[in-house]
Amino acid sequence: MKHDQLTTLKGGAVVSQLGLGTAQLGGLYSSVSDEEGQELIDAAISSGIQYFDTAPHYGKGVSEKRLGRYLSKYPRGSWVLSSKVGRLLVPSDKEEDSFFLDADNSVERLNDYSEAGIRRSFEESLERMNIDSIDIVYIHDPDDYPDDAINYAYPALAKLRAEGLVKSIGIGMNYNEIPTRMINECDIDVVMNAGRYTLLDQSAADELFPAALKKGVSIVSVGVFNSGVLAHPSPDSHYFYEPAPAHIVARALEFQSALAEFDVTLQQAAIQYPLRHEAVKCVVVGCRSAKSLAENISNFDREVPETAWDLVDSLIAKHRREDS
Repeated sequence: MKHDQLTTLKGGAVVSQLGLGTAQLGGLYSSVSDEEGQELIDAAISSGIQYFDTAPHYGKGVSEKRLGRYLSKYPRGSWVLSSKVGRLLVPSDKEEDSFFLDADNSVERLNDYSEAGIRRSFEESLERMNIDSIDIVYIHDPDDYPDDAINYAYPALAKLRAEGLVKSIGIGMNYNEIPTRMINECDIDVVMNAGRYTLLDQSAADELFPAALKKGVSIVSVGVFNSGVLAHPSPDSHYFYEPAPAHIVARALEFQSALAEFDVTLQQAAIQYPLRHEAVKCVVVGCRSAKSLAENISNFDREVPETAWDLVDSLIAKHRREDS
C-alpha cells in the first residue's frame, strides 16, 4: 500500500489512502503556531496526501479556520476535505478548554442534531473555512442522541448531498452500535471508525464492518494508535483517552517484541493494520509536525512481510480468547 494511492469512497469523494487529521490545529494537548501548522499542511500536500479531516469541535472552530487558510494556497480540486456536524458554537464566556489550548474561548459547544442545527453547523463551517462545499460530512459523536442522529441529522445531510454541497455523508464515532444502526436504517456513504479496528481492539469487525460491506458503505479508520499506546507503549501511555491499563500496555509491548524479529516496528503494523480489512478504504492520522508526518508516511509505506501479519493474527486470536 502507498500513502498517496487514491481510493473512491461511496458517494464519490476520492481520498488518499493516508489522510491527515487536524485536531492538533486546534491546539489539542499543546499549542501549535501558525507557522508550524502551515508547514505541516505544505508537507502533506507536497508528499501526495490530499485528504484532510477537521471538525468544529477541534479548538472550537480554530482548526477549521486554520485549515481553510492553509489550504487556500492550493487549487480547490487538489485536496479533499471532511468536517463534522452536531455541535454548534455559540457565544459564551463560560467554557474554558483544557484539551484544546488554542481554542476560541469566546464560544462554547452546544449539541444540536436537529435538521436546522445540522444546516447551520454546515454553513458555519463553510464560512470558517471560506469555501463553498465540503466533500465529506460526518455526524459527530451522537453518543447520547442516536434517534436524533437517525431521524433528523441524517435527513438534513441527505438534503445537502442532494443539493450537491456534499459528496459523501456519514457518521464518526468511537463506538460501533450507532454507526451500525445508521448503515442498516439510512442511506449513508461513510463511517469514520475511531479506535475499534486496531491491534488492540477489533470489535468493529463483529457487526459494523459486515453491515458496511453489505451496503457498500466505506470505512475510514482513525485512532489507529489507540490514543498513543500503540505508538509508544509504556506505563505512562494512554488508551481511549485514559491511562492505559497494565494488561493493555503488556499486549502492546508483546506485539512490539514479536514484530522486532521481522524488522517491523509496532508503529508500522499499527498504521497499516486497518487496511487489511476489505471494508476499510483509508486511514487518517493526526500529526503535530512535518517530521511526524514523514515518520507516519514511512511507516505506512514500508512493506510488512506476510509472516509478520500471520504472527499478528495469532496474537490477536490469543488475546480474544483471553478476553472471552
